[in-house]
Amino acid sequence: MNHRKAIYCMALAAIFFSTSGLLIKVISVSHLPLLGVRGAFAALTIALFMARPHLQSARRRPSNSPRPNQAKPRLRIPWSLPLLGGAISLVCAQAFFIIAVRETTAANAIFLQYTAPIFVAFFGIHYLRESVGKLDWLALAAVAAGLLCFYGDGMNAGGAFGNLFGLLAGLTFAWFLLFMRKQKDGSTIETVLLGNVLSALLGLPFLLGAAPTPADWLGMIFLGIFQIGLPSILIALAIKELTAVGAVLIQTLEPILNPVWVLLFIGEMPTPLALLGGAIVIGAVTFRSVLANRLRRVAAASQSTA
Repeated sequence: MNHRKAIYCMALAAIFFSTSGLLIKVISVSHLPLLGVRGAFAALTIALFMARPHLQSARRRPSNSPRPNQAKPRLRIPWSLPLLGGAISLVCAQAFFIIAVRETTAANAIFLQYTAPIFVAFFGIHYLRESVGKLDWLALAAVAAGLLCFYGDGMNAGGAFGNLFGLLAGLTFAWFLLFMRKQKDGSTIETVLLGNVLSALLGLPFLLGAAPTPADWLGMIFLGIFQIGLPSILIALAIKELTAVGAVLIQTLEPILNPVWVLLFIGEMPTPLALLGGAIVIGAVTFRSVLANRLRRVAAASQSTA
């Protein structure tokens, strides 16, 4: 995967992630059963993706040909501190965001979760040794201003418990991306698989005391496959080609897209200030991504001619 495709994959992941705000509000089951069912279907989606090469080779083999004399493929997780840290950070980010959305306003929860770029920029310098350039800082400032415009009308000081978990969701999502970037040459897909397996193990036991409706089941399955499973795969592939700051800046498209689903399904129109904020965020992310990709190509061309 090249740098441009990685940008597209990360943007597509943000689109999938953006379906969470609407559905989490309308699903009636409590935090932990929702986390468990969603994690289980996300883990199944990721496991099927990982098994894809084996499934394709089995399908291409003629039915009358002898099976090769080899052991069945087994999933091996190459344990490391970044892998375990990424998996735990993913579980925490998912759980904290669900709690935040339900315990405070959606605007508060989403805005506080997207303090993540600040944490990524600060910790990434020390943990990843990835420098944050002037272009990155300008993009971060523009995104922060845009998000404040976008969600300013809906934010309030209430729901301190939910606000705390929104901030924790931002911190843990930042560390998830940092741990993923640390494994840019290794086990990113195994990290998201393990994280969702842990979410399932944590939440599924509490399903016994819940009574999900058919609509709840459909919503949780959709969240597992499309809101967590597929974007987790896309992030695992894209993070190998993007810096941590570049990745998290593209992810700030998610909070801008959340109200789009509300507009489509409920008919709630964003305010003019929110539209201005959305335009600022989209413009900043697009400008930074295009310019970074162009600078990368120029640097590669100069190296090849040297």
